[in-house]
Amino acid sequence: MRTVIFRFTAPYLTALMVLFSIFVLLRGHNDPGGGFIGGLIAASALAIYGIACGVGPVRRALYFHPMAISAAGLVAAVVAGIFSVFAGTGFMTGLWVFPTLFGTEVALSTPMLFDIGVYLVVVGGISSIALALEERESD
Repeated sequence: MRTVIFRFTAPYLTALMVLFSIFVLLRGHNDPGGGFIGGLIAASALAIYGIACGVGPVRRALYFHPMAISAAGLVAAVVAGIFSVFAGTGFMTGLWVFPTLFGTEVALSTPMLFDIGVYLVVVGGISSIALALEERESD
């Protein structure tokens, strides 16, 4: 299904879907959304791009190997839990800090770091599977 129209619109659709996935990721714990569903949306965007343009352009767009992205996400999720142990609370207890950046107070939390880790694990894992299947089909 590599029509001219699909190949032309796929990069724009991919960019829009990745932006939406980041929006869903940042909605976080208090509203519907989070790392898992955001990661699925981003992986779907990369799959659409792969179907339209092939595996090579997707691998170049990712820059890192998908399993390295998954590993970085796993490390981020574990680090989110370890922060709470060093703070003297139970493993995976949510912690918040409120630094001031450019005159605006920003809320940073370990649940957000965990969500980002889950996002990266899902994007890396699903993309790795999708790219392997696409490579296999094109042989």
